[in-house]
Amino acid sequence: MINLDWKKVNGLMPAIIQDSETLEILMLGYMNKEALEKTQKSGYATFFSRTRNCLWTKGETSGNKLDVKKILHDCDNDTLLVLAKNSGPTCHLGQNSCFKEAPASNHIITELERTIDFRFDEGDINSYTYQLYKDGIKEIAKKVTEEAGEVSIAAVTNDGQVINESADLVYHLLVMLRKLDMNFSDVLDELVTRSK
Repeated sequence: MINLDWKKVNGLMPAIIQDSETLEILMLGYMNKEALEKTQKSGYATFFSRTRNCLWTKGETSGNKLDVKKILHDCDNDTLLVLAKNSGPTCHLGQNSCFKEAPASNHIITELERTIDFRFDEGDINSYTYQLYKDGIKEIAKKVTEEAGEVSIAAVTNDGQVINESADLVYHLLVMLRKLDMNFSDVLDELVTRSK
């Protein structure tokens, strides 16, 4: 990163850590030049501890590292925004975020993907999600097509079911993506690429 105003922040820059998928704010740390360089080189968030007066990489004792996807700076070049994916709770109290009730844009999608993965792994024959998984990708794809048709019909007939049918479509789309080892965040990344 060039043109950062280290002088303005006395060599210690605030670094806001945000989940790269859900956009949930995870924590705030501080980086000096050395911590930023180590972060960029290793790919994992490293900070400067103001209390211990040394560098520390998040997760070096807990294993809950922050895998850095992108680093941005603000318009004054004195604050960093680090987009990262955590491998476990970010907060030392065992919570995903150090901020209680931090807003996330697609948190429900991430939670639903986790639930789908759990159902796949659990193997409960009474689970609809597991039955879809067992039926295979062709059957899941048929359900996505069916649900897309129901959304279209609901929109044309104005029967008040567009939201309900759209939720069914999104659920089945997520099942299909997870069956293919893909995430909804991959779709969002593609949309970002197309918007450039």
